[in-house]
Amino acid sequence: MSMHPKQRQLEDTLRTMCDDLDRYLEDTYGNRYPLHPNRMERGKAASVAYDGLFSTGTQFTMGYGSNAGRGYIVDIDIVTLSRVAKEDVDEIEASAVKYLKQLLPAYFPNRTLDIVKDGNLYKIIGDFSLGTV
Repeated sequence: MSMHPKQRQLEDTLRTMCDDLDRYLEDTYGNRYPLHPNRMERGKAASVAYDGLFSTGTQFTMGYGSNAGRGYIVDIDIVTLSRVAKEDVDEIEASAVKYLKQLLPAYFPNRTLDIVKDGNLYKIIGDFSLGTV
């Protein structure tokens, strides 16, 4: 089954926004830990999601059992074999969420969206209707 064109456009915009986030995290924290040995240096892969210290993306969830309901979970992976300090994870996540909150109106100007902490995850919630794409 193929995806509706407006759904594809929404998900493509989310991907572009995550690429923007990835570049921000690389600029800000990219030298904090050594890369995983199987990971290409920044700028060497076809997509920013596949090189450098960070890999970012979103994944839709219906939100069953969640206080925040449906939305897109924000994935921020630090791709290293080193032990990442909890303080660093907290700092990077807080910085990423702050940055994404600034990006949302630029990437989705006609939608009301927010990022919330849902359990131990961050989730983009709000208006994902296909009528406003």
